[in-house]
Amino acid sequence: MTGSTFLTFAIDASQLFVILAIMLAFGRLALGPSLADRIVALDMMTVSITAFCALFAMSRKDVVFLDIVIVLALVGFLATVAMARFSETFLTRLHREDTSK
Repeated sequence: MTGSTFLTFAIDASQLFVILAIMLAFGRLALGPSLADRIVALDMMTVSITAFCALFAMSRKDVVFLDIVIVLALVGFLATVAMARFSETFLTRLHREDTSK
């Protein structure tokens, strides 16, 4: 087995595992019992999709997809921070309403 063949096999296997991770995270996103579970699942999906794009760029030997990887990573980070902030204010407001009754 040559180095190029092994690299192709490793990239293909990694893409399959990343697709499996995306499917599992989507299941947690759909079934998650709490808002925090859904936020973590969404973050996991963003990271997995970013990894898939990077692996796709490696398999096609095309650097254009690396720009997509950088943008997706930044947007995913900002979305996770925004959702965490939203959930914090939502839970604080909900707690305040419960104690005032």
